Amino acid sequence: MKKTIHILSLGCPKNLVDSEVMAAALEDAGFIITSREAEAEILLLNTCAFILPAREESIEEILRLAQWKTAGKCAYLVVAGCLPQRYGDEIARELPEVDLFLGTDEVGRTAEHIRKMVASKQPVQQCVVHESSFLMTAANRRQISTPFYSAYLKIADGCSNRCAYCVIPAIRGRARSRSIEDICREVEGLVKSGVRELILTAQDTTAYGRDLPGKPALPDLMTELCAITDVRWIRLLYTYPAELTDDVFYTVAREEKICPYIDIPIQHIDDEILHLMHRRGNSELIRGVIRRAREIIPDLALRTSLIVGFPGETPGRFRKLLHFVDEARFDHLGVFTYSPEDDTEALTLPGQVSEKTKEKRKQHIMEAQALVSEEINHALIASIQEVLVEGKSDIADYPYIGRCRRQAPDIDGVTYIKGENLSAGDFVTCRITAADEYDLFGVTVKD
Repeated sequence: MKKTIHILSLGCPKNLVDSEVMAAALEDAGFIITSREAEAEILLLNTCAFILPAREESIEEILRLAQWKTAGKCAYLVVAGCLPQRYGDEIARELPEVDLFLGTDEVGRTAEHIRKMVASKQPVQQCVVHESSFLMTAANRRQISTPFYSAYLKIADGCSNRCAYCVIPAIRGRARSRSIEDICREVEGLVKSGVRELILTAQDTTAYGRDLPGKPALPDLMTELCAITDVRWIRLLYTYPAELTDDVFYTVAREEKICPYIDIPIQHIDDEILHLMHRRGNSELIRGVIRRAREIIPDLALRTSLIVGFPGETPGRFRKLLHFVDEARFDHLGVFTYSPEDDTEALTLPGQVSEKTKEKRKQHIMEAQALVSEEINHALIASIQEVLVEGKSDIADYPYIGRCRRQAPDIDGVTYIKGENLSAGDFVTCRITAADEYDLFGVTVKD
């Protein structure tokens, strides 16, 4: 008898790709994937354990899903991903409700493990965690969970940076890249299924290729992807500022398919904080990278992420960061409060900042960015933007919702569209007629 399984993915897009690989493998093994938790005989949660809020969310979801063992059809609860990879047997002892824990190295073997669990006449809790070395290939089919026209493309896994606050290298292992040929093979399959937007992800996309023979670089990969027929948009996330070169910028500027959009997580601008974080490069480098990117790429939209409250962040060092938000004028910005993590160097640094102060600083940054974002968006009024339609909206005057080339899914604002007879996946030309802090409003026009 075929078993029904429901998969829930937490955390970043890289985790989502893992979930899609697991879903396809389970489907190929004869399991039935269901979107309804109440109907599932097996519940699979792919977890995040990057920082404390992510761990708390993972634990809350495990306990919530465990209730289906009494309230629904669920017979087995499986927890995969970063949480078991980081805590192994320790977390297993704390959560007897879970039948099977699988670390990040088991993505490609998930179906095998679950099949064995179901076949066991007397199942006992298992925790399968090995050093993380898994790297998906085009041979790993994915069950795409994003809208049919857009997909994340994981070009590498792991990270060889050693930022003082980060546990990702310990969880995900060293940086390892897929070959250009393998990535293109996957993309050819994606476009046949209707995907038109590729969103490049990795822990550090600028590290792409360093570990491969011949050392192909990110611009080489992007150029090859642009040559694939029916790819419409390519979007670049998770770039490391110290590794961003003019070659990357010229490739973005040259290739029409690459959105003029780059995500550059800088984390901070104070040189001493950057040094304590073990971030390569300093404030001068960061400013130079931003300047060169804008010089080379017309109409560039920049996204960044910041950390406030890192140990040693004095009021004066925070003010530098706050002033930089006004100076740099990022189009999109996310801010995190520093999370003390076991087995990281930052945990033992002097000058720890109180949670109350962290939250206040986060609020100050977001208030400053809201003013910047609103000014930038208002400057776009009357401009012509290509927009990808995502569906119906709940605003009567703008009945459709989508994203322009300046907006990545889920993390940025959206574009509300006034038009007729539009469908999800359509690309339309819009004149921007209004704007607010985060969103744009446009009317369709003929090309």
